[in-house]
Amino acid sequence: MTACAIEPAAANEENGKDGDGEIGNGDGETPRTERALTEDGETPRTGYVVTEDGSVPRTACVITADGSYAARLARGGDSWFPERWTLDGPEPYAVPLPGNQPEEPNTEVQPMGDGRVLIRRFADGRHTFSLLYPTGPRTGELPLGAVECPEEGTVLRLLPPAPGGETAYALSVGPLSSAVWLVAGGAFGPEHLAQVPGRCSGGVWLDRAGRMLALDRETGGRTKAVVVDLERGGEVSPLLQIADGSDDRLLLADPDSGLLLISSDAPSPGRPRLGWGVLGSTLPVRFPECLRVADCTLTPFAIQPGQVLVPESCGVALRVDGPTGSWVGVWRPAARRVQHLAAPEGWLAGAGLWTEDGELLLPYATAQAPCGVARWTAAPGDGALAGEAEGPGGTGAGDAGPEGSEGGGGAAARSPEPDPPEPVVARPVPLQQAPLGNLVTK
Repeated sequence: MTACAIEPAAANEENGKDGDGEIGNGDGETPRTERALTEDGETPRTGYVVTEDGSVPRTACVITADGSYAARLARGGDSWFPERWTLDGPEPYAVPLPGNQPEEPNTEVQPMGDGRVLIRRFADGRHTFSLLYPTGPRTGELPLGAVECPEEGTVLRLLPPAPGGETAYALSVGPLSSAVWLVAGGAFGPEHLAQVPGRCSGGVWLDRAGRMLALDRETGGRTKAVVVDLERGGEVSPLLQIADGSDDRLLLADPDSGLLLISSDAPSPGRPRLGWGVLGSTLPVRFPECLRVADCTLTPFAIQPGQVLVPESCGVALRVDGPTGSWVGVWRPAARRVQHLAAPEGWLAGAGLWTEDGELLLPYATAQAPCGVARWTAAPGDGALAGEAEGPGGTGAGDAGPEGSEGGGGAAARSPEPDPPEPVVARPVPLQQAPLGNLVTK
């Protein structure tokens, strides 16, 4: 079991900047804005896909579910400090939120819907949570409490921003089980919500209410995506089970259209592939051939919202990592190719969002523009992007598309669809076994 103890929140505090009221690095230079580093010193990668070595990477910039705010760790000299970006105004702008001392590079930050920034710090075996906000020349800080995870090997990380932006959650993963914590938005500090047998990773919200949370759970040497109902005491239901011996993970989901982006080695055992399915569909998951790019790793990080009943038309943004660097791929399930775009200079790789109108927003930071957003607009017709620039990965081909029966579907995609179960209770069920509509129990 994952053993964690709660420490109540302390009184309100305020943290100042350095002596002259400006953010400095000690030598009088203007702080440089760079991407944060992970615990092992590597540049963070996007946060909703599991790489081939089984690790769960994170993104350098976190954006609220509605796209209003973003937060990241910025770097000034040798120091790290939280930074909040406002994205819903005429022009994006950043507000630094430094504390009394520099942050550690493994500190996590997450924007809230009201503009405050949640921060998770780890020290002396305790994960402490606070809300940061600008207050004149200083940074206000509201401590929320702490979670202690004394069991050896337990790791705690923030989950992706919840819909609505009023609450925030964390996942602690122990040797035998995982726990979901409400760490912001509760009445009395961190609150333990659910205990899930097995080691969990990922984290995808399936509804707009912030009730149904999908996690990738490892048990018996296999990983399957499950759904945790946070309003029913953490009740767990299966979500993805493409084949008995496959590892099936959920990477992204769009509540409007029901589009799911998954990773599974069902069509090619031992090698994860990107696939897609639809909540409520009777069709199995499909694995387009165009989502296989030689010597590259594709990581989906954003889905176009608002495409109700037309999941095939949703734009999907992909981070493409190849031998020559990282760039952006754009794909739609109805298309048979991936469009490769040159990423803007200073792109906070793996971060971005779609608007309902089909505009892809990519945040970036350079010395000349420490807070910027590049915009790519979908062209009419086949969904091509205006102003696209070909990246070094080329353009994939051979996508089977929604109608195709070839092109990497694998045994799971070609197997006949079983009859759906009797609709006694409308619960999430394995994707290949039955429709997934009506996620919330009546």
